[in-house]
Amino acid sequence: MNVEVRPERRPPSATPAPRILPPLPPSRAGMAPAEALRGALGALAANKLRAMLTALGIFIGVAAVIATVAVGAGARDQVLRQIQSLGANVIVVWGGSVNAGGVRLGAGQRQNLTWDDARAIEQEIGAVAAASGNIRSQQQVIAGNQNWATAVQGSDPQIFAVHDWPAEYGRLFTAEEAAAGRKVAVLGATVAEMLFGESDPVGQEIRIRTTPFQVIGVAARKGQNAQGQDLDDAVFIPFWAARRSVMGASATRFRAVSWIAINVHEGEDMHATEEELRTLFRQRHRVALNEPDTVNVRNMAEVAATRDASARTLSTLLAAVAAVSLLVGGIGVMNIMLVSVTERTREIGLRLAVGARRRDILAQFLLEAVMLAVLGGLAGVAAGIGVSHLMSGLAGWPVLIQWDAVALAVAVSGLTGLFFGFWPARRAAMLDPIQALRSE
Repeated sequence: MNVEVRPERRPPSATPAPRILPPLPPSRAGMAPAEALRGALGALAANKLRAMLTALGIFIGVAAVIATVAVGAGARDQVLRQIQSLGANVIVVWGGSVNAGGVRLGAGQRQNLTWDDARAIEQEIGAVAAASGNIRSQQQVIAGNQNWATAVQGSDPQIFAVHDWPAEYGRLFTAEEAAAGRKVAVLGATVAEMLFGESDPVGQEIRIRTTPFQVIGVAARKGQNAQGQDLDDAVFIPFWAARRSVMGASATRFRAVSWIAINVHEGEDMHATEEELRTLFRQRHRVALNEPDTVNVRNMAEVAATRDASARTLSTLLAAVAAVSLLVGGIGVMNIMLVSVTERTREIGLRLAVGARRRDILAQFLLEAVMLAVLGGLAGVAAGIGVSHLMSGLAGWPVLIQWDAVALAVAVSGLTGLFFGFWPARRAAMLDPIQALRSE
């Protein structure tokens, strides 16, 4: 017999079974930037000591980079000032070497340059703007009851044009005064200060040996050259006055000069001009084809540029070594962020369970890493500038703060945090909410 089974009916007063509602969909807009920033700051504030220690690597790296770049920029700036002190496009011609008893003496020992060579250079080489023959000796210069040992240089008036050296007070001697051998003098700034102090030396009289000279001007301050020599510690007098009254010579050596300073027109090829000079001197000195040059031709801008290249290479090397600290700091950021992800696994799972999107988790952890690196970078900027000024004051090194390098250092620190923080942030975003909530 078939029995019909009917479903049991509940009395009307019974409570119905609850229905499970689907979870609310996450917002399409994601986490607001202000909320993400607030969350990142809160996470860093919760572990202040750990955050500071993590940023220490970035701090040291940025500070070292800024300090080394400042020292390198200061060295290059000093080289540039030295080039400017020599004058633009300057070539110097020295005498060659000589053999004495089988011993080869150094450059400049052969006294084979003359005042007429300087005039020939101006006339026969079109690229040359000015050329000056020079002689020089150390003399005691006297003014009243003051005296000072300095370099007295007999030169043509073109020497001031060659080195772009104007007068700060008074004037420079003229071609007419030079040709006539007038006893006039232009003082360097150091000599003027040592002999006359704060008083005006223009129009005053000085004595070189026993010969009186009238001071007609004071040259503008130049500073030091690449060898550390004070360019302002000199007295300039006309060449023929120097030969006749201060640095006499025999009749055969009366027109001899120690070196010739040459200024080349702007835009001319310096290397081509050097070759023309060598050719000219081989012709004037009747040098055979199989014999070496009898003079030394030196491009002073090229010498200074070589020093600049050396300073730049050293600066780059030091900056590269300092940048290793940024790499180490970045690895530290990655390590701490991985630890942070492990510690906050349940928090991440809970946020994912209530509707947070993976991109929100990724953004917050990335923002934490970037802020950690940027805060360390900003502190490193302040320390780097302070260390630069400290080195300038204590060691006397020239430093020049490069603000573009400062901005670049801060940007690189942020990119370091972004690069090294991406893997921990992605790991946090890819956590399974259920597994994360079950973690202890």
